[in-house]
Amino acid sequence: QVRLDESGGGLVQAGGSLRLSCAASGRTFSTYAMGWFRQAPGKEREFVAAISRSGGSSHYADPVKGRFTISRDNAKNTVYLQMNSLKPEDTAVYYCAASSRTDLLVNQNGNLYWGQGTQVTVSS
Repeated sequence: QVRLDESGGGLVQAGGSLRLSCAASGRTFSTYAMGWFRQAPGKEREFVAAISRSGGSSHYADPVKGRFTISRDNAKNTVYLQMNSLKPEDTAVYYCAASSRTDLLVNQNGNLYWGQGTQVTVSS
């Protein structure tokens, strides 16, 4: 089991940037694929990005490709989401998640561990 704590959310103007962080507890962080999801008001939670256990491969949802970058530092038990060129439609609660496999994150299948979420608000 792993505990996840997100940080870095806030209010930013359209076109601005934010970097989210997700710190994981325990000594097995490198055995988990990690991902970011978001949920806007009145909408279902959606996949944003995922990264493999080693950090060697990543996957992105189409709406964020070219603007968001997921990365991880296994020495610090932390995964990041760098968000650039933010748009008002990026406004949501952003969640960090962990899984044994990257495809389970992309498809939101299986046993995922979730953080509590961090609010990102993009003003126009």
